[in-house]
Amino acid sequence: MRLLVVGGAGYIGSVVTARLLAEGHQVVVLDDLSTGHEDAVPEGAEFRLGSIADRKALASLLSGGVDAVLHFAALSLVGESMAQPELYWGNNVGGTLSLLTSMREAGVRRLVFSSSAAVYGEPDSNPIPEDAPTRPTSPYGNSKLAADLLIGDEARAHGLGAVSLRYFNVAGAALGRGERHNPETHLIPRVLEVAAGRAEAALVFGTDYPTLDGTAIRDYIHVDDLAQAHLLALAATGGAPGRHLVYNLGSGAGFSVLEVIGAARDVTGRPIPIRHQPRRPGDPAVLVASSQRIAAELGWVARRPAMAGMVADAWEFLLARTGG
Repeated sequence: MRLLVVGGAGYIGSVVTARLLAEGHQVVVLDDLSTGHEDAVPEGAEFRLGSIADRKALASLLSGGVDAVLHFAALSLVGESMAQPELYWGNNVGGTLSLLTSMREAGVRRLVFSSSAAVYGEPDSNPIPEDAPTRPTSPYGNSKLAADLLIGDEARAHGLGAVSLRYFNVAGAALGRGERHNPETHLIPRVLEVAAGRAEAALVFGTDYPTLDGTAIRDYIHVDDLAQAHLLALAATGGAPGRHLVYNLGSGAGFSVLEVIGAARDVTGRPIPIRHQPRRPGDPAVLVASSQRIAAELGWVARRPAMAGMVADAWEFLLARTGG
């Protein structure tokens, strides 16, 4: 197939693009490089600099014979969304509306959307199933939920075949591609920066949660497992015209902050000092997604669920990028 990957210069989008190319697909990447990196776009993909808000650019790309779109283009910093919600509604919701309108006009009727389990907010129970109440606690989560609702309405009204994948924390590296955020807000790369001597201490927000070690538990999924889920979702869009399928992705168990730091110490063999901080407002004790539905319907399972493996891959990527 000929595919358009929007946001394909980012962490997840670039790994998925590499996997799509390996499967024999033709891929065009559209990215405005606001958070992505052009050198992350895999060789063999056609790169176009631009935004999904640019309807003219989208029309040009989609009219060239695109079979399906994979949508990763989004802002994703919870704290930033609290301070500047207009950016998140404009980019994540307005951009998705622009993309859906352009796809409809070009007759492109297959979409895989990179959603977020942030749409559930603070859940009543864990692991979180797809029918759990959606109660986002940030403008970021609100914007992802709004985009999901838009996609569902588009599917029902205009015959779009769509899949939304909701997941929490993505980790690891694959095919020479890993996390390169600025600023970096994710736990594993921040902890590894400490191991590399590029930061003084790992910050632990809250040590009095009702968990075994007192620190918050979060779900992690290896980026390569996530890429495989996107390939399965792409195939599923072909059999789902007029339907919007929603799948959660996760480990089913989760890891505490201290377990992640312990894994990083074991992998790197280096001391990683920690600095205790107060809980952050709105941070639940446990957030873990259930993957039973996608396992039953698409046959997806996490092949690389071990935290040590995710950390090791991320550490190898960091060392390669910084020259050891």
